[in-house]
Amino acid sequence: MKKGALSEYFEGVAAKYLSAVEAHPENSNQHEFNGVTALKNLLGQNRLTANTDFIYLDDEADAAERSEGFLTWYDARERHPTRTEYRLYFPSNTVTDLASENDLILFGKKRTGDLLVLIAKAGSTSENQLLWLFDLSSPGKETLFKEVEDSNVGFVEQTILEHLGVDIVDTDDQYLELMLEQYGGLFPKTKIFSAFARKTCEEVAPIDAPDATLIEWLNHEERLFRCLERYIVEQRLQTGFDDVDSFISFSLSVHNRRKSRAGHSLENHLEQILIDNQLQFERGAKTENRSKPDFLFPGQQAYNRTDFPQTLLTMLGVKTSCKDRWRQVLAEADKIPQKHLLTLEPGISNNQTEEMQAQSLQLVVPEMIFSSYGNKQQEWLLNVQDFILYIKEKQANYF
Repeated sequence: MKKGALSEYFEGVAAKYLSAVEAHPENSNQHEFNGVTALKNLLGQNRLTANTDFIYLDDEADAAERSEGFLTWYDARERHPTRTEYRLYFPSNTVTDLASENDLILFGKKRTGDLLVLIAKAGSTSENQLLWLFDLSSPGKETLFKEVEDSNVGFVEQTILEHLGVDIVDTDDQYLELMLEQYGGLFPKTKIFSAFARKTCEEVAPIDAPDATLIEWLNHEERLFRCLERYIVEQRLQTGFDDVDSFISFSLSVHNRRKSRAGHSLENHLEQILIDNQLQFERGAKTENRSKPDFLFPGQQAYNRTDFPQTLLTMLGVKTSCKDRWRQVLAEADKIPQKHLLTLEPGISNNQTEEMQAQSLQLVVPEMIFSSYGNKQQEWLLNVQDFILYIKEKQANYF
């Protein structure tokens, strides 16, 4: 079992799309599945009752619905000498009450022996992300089983797992002493920390392989950050807290720092890739109504000029995840009708990407995330290399 891998937390998963009867069993307050081979592979052949966390994932909800309960796996004919009839039973709860026909249900067996039941709304981003995270093909009405492999959990995967309450990210302790020496046991500014991550990250190629480089820099910085964070938090815990409020305040500060740093980290590393590829741009330039596109090509001076060809202007917004926040980009840089947005969010739903196209927004995602999108979506997406070539072609005509 590899440290910092998905298999560190999960042994295996089984998934299927719910039928109408499974989603809403008639005249019953319980859900029951027949014990097909996939569930036998996941749960074994012995009677089992396990503590289970239930989570419902819906893109439209601000937060996932959660419930605690149990799941029972048993052979309904265990006393029969030759026949078996395995069944999986769990009572209804606030999560299962939200389930509908064609929703994805995923059963995950944790290393602790506890279970996790995830239900994702049909056609949602969450559905696509779960299938991508566990490397599952679309299961249809049949249940699929998969052993969880020793695949690394990087920055992108962890953003999905955080919604599930799972934290697997590995740390890189070999640089702890150097970080303590340079930063005195405190967090440096994000731009400084991103530069440190790039300096200590080997075997990257920002010109020849910008997509892979961006992901590697992000993953490396995440490992370094978690290492330093763990040290700082442990020191603070040893000091103790005067009351509950001070502990809650500290806990929130840790969580907020993670979220804030993630967005800045992505921008910092993307900026360096753009510099390495010798593009003309400005970060945080002002346009109309005090808007500040994350990146403006070739820059504010050209944008403000009345004689500069508008077709040579480009703006790029940057968001680690989209949800409805992608619409914020539409109000930036009025002179540029075609907006570009780079995101790390895998598997954005068809409904969302169709709306983006209708609003003249072009999505840019790193190549490694492409497989989380449908085939038709992939034909439309740009990767980082594509975007760089797009800007180079524009700027070659002017500079």
